Amino acid sequence: MSATVWILGDQLVLNHPALTLATEQFGKDNIYVLMIESEERARRYRYHQKKLVLIFSAMRHYAEELRTAGFNVDYRIAAETKAALQKHIQEYSSEEIIMMEASEYRGRKFQEDIEDILKIPATLLPNIQFLVGRYQPFPDGKENKRYIHEQFYRKMRVHFDILMQPNGNPIENKWNFDKSNRRRLPKDAQPPLPFSFEPDDITFSVMEEVEKKFRGIGSVRGFNLAVSRKQAQKSAEEFFSQRLPNFGAFEDAMSNTFDTIYHSKLSPYINLGLLDPLELAKEAENKYHSGQAPINSVEGFIRQIIGWREYIYWQYWRLGPSLAEKNYWQANRPLPEVFWSGDIKMHCLHKVISRVLESGYSHHIERLMIIANFCLLAGIQPTEVNEWFLSTYIDSYEWVMLPNVLGMGLYADGGEISSKPYIASANYINKMGDYCLNCSYDRKQRTGDQACPFNYLYWNFILKEEEKLRSNPRMSRSLLGLRNLDKEQRIQLTKNADEFLKSLA
Repeated sequence: MSATVWILGDQLVLNHPALTLATEQFGKDNIYVLMIESEERARRYRYHQKKLVLIFSAMRHYAEELRTAGFNVDYRIAAETKAALQKHIQEYSSEEIIMMEASEYRGRKFQEDIEDILKIPATLLPNIQFLVGRYQPFPDGKENKRYIHEQFYRKMRVHFDILMQPNGNPIENKWNFDKSNRRRLPKDAQPPLPFSFEPDDITFSVMEEVEKKFRGIGSVRGFNLAVSRKQAQKSAEEFFSQRLPNFGAFEDAMSNTFDTIYHSKLSPYINLGLLDPLELAKEAENKYHSGQAPINSVEGFIRQIIGWREYIYWQYWRLGPSLAEKNYWQANRPLPEVFWSGDIKMHCLHKVISRVLESGYSHHIERLMIIANFCLLAGIQPTEVNEWFLSTYIDSYEWVMLPNVLGMGLYADGGEISSKPYIASANYINKMGDYCLNCSYDRKQRTGDQACPFNYLYWNFILKEEEKLRSNPRMSRSLLGLRNLDKEQRIQLTKNADEFLKSLA
């Protein structure tokens, strides 16, 4: 008997469970490993060309590693996934197919229906790329109940014994060092650049194919990302030694000059399966215990990896596909063209959008407090914002973007994921970054032609949504500012906001 192991393009894990099971049951010589580059999938959105290069090159390198390990690999470049699967089964006469669960709804549903499609038995194994597959902090996951990230994160820390004392208390008797992680980047700071890699023959070939076949965002030129586990591990080692020590203090900082600052930029590799989240969390913990990185940096990084990433994936599956339809604010403005060009006078928005269109990357604070903040204040339709994030970022997948964008960024779910809407005026943007220094708008002006649009959009939003905001205790400070606005100021704020938003159409 023979079996096919179908490995998806974002499941490039070491010791793939489907391979392990198939080897035990059928023997290596009776296994066919199937990998499919699906043009149908690659055209679902207008993806960044560098993202397509990353995925396809990483898949091809993974396939070569499997061949070197003695596996029979059938690597197909196909127009459509279903047809490629059917042709493979016909040609290889496989009598069973073994898979690991897809991380997204559509892929999982296809796997669940695959026996009917292929007319052979199918085995679907749990996804090992997420820690919530091993431990459920909230096993009930009830609907209409709010689950707080901080509670989720603490349960994960305890269960996986990360930054914990033997008595059950957290290291240094604090769970969260976020208040130590809000420094602005000094003018003389020179953060080291992340590790980069010269494309090899496989990657060059992929770059040529992507450039010819896909009219995506950006360009393949300048591609220098890791495309194998070995390279991804080098990137992780470089982060831990060079940037982790300063990561915490400047985690929320934004820079006109440096796109990465002290961030890890490891998310594309984790999401592909090239790096293991628990291994990364343990390595960060080791840096603390060995005195190579301070607690605020280590805890901040670990919170992102085993806290927020896992919480987002858990919420994605708890809330289900209906999350995509949420629109708490009834926002219906189309996504402005500037999001595809970066052509806007607001320097922070111009810089971050241009950076993303060129590289497929900006760090999480710029995503939240520049891009999503603007979209929320401007009343842009949530589905269009989500599709923009899915299209442009190299680390984007539905499971991570849908809850992050609609829940955290836009509060379109009304508070299922985040405890408050993250909105801010120019004051916050200037406090945490240097974009305002190069802007033609005045960050201090609230109204008028020279006023920063973030200011009048912010107050216009609070005026418009005052009733909903009053139901959230965490917004009380923002609402107090309304007392200082007289009737004339309110009229002018609304007028400026309306005129600006019309100019974007």
